[in-house]
Amino acid sequence: MLDFSNAPKKATNLSLNSKVLETARELGMNVSQTVDALLAAEVKRRYWEKWAEENKEAIQAYNARIAKEGLPLAKYRTFARSLGDGKKKD
Repeated sequence: MLDFSNAPKKATNLSLNSKVLETARELGMNVSQTVDALLAAEVKRRYWEKWAEENKEAIQAYNARIAKEGLPLAKYRTFARSLGDGKKKD
């Protein structure tokens, strides 16, 4: 899911601020690599933002169920007992 690591590169044309580009080159930055990394991060952020919005109702329903019924199998946990079972206390 959203693994961009082994995808081939594709040439493209970008319009960039000429002063920013010049300064980046003076700093020895690999512009293609930098833009690729930043674009991948933004794509992932927007993908998960959209996913969360599309699944908002299901997430709310799950959280309400946990608040009411507690975590499944919580009584069998051998770790983090101090965190409780997820139920809201009245």
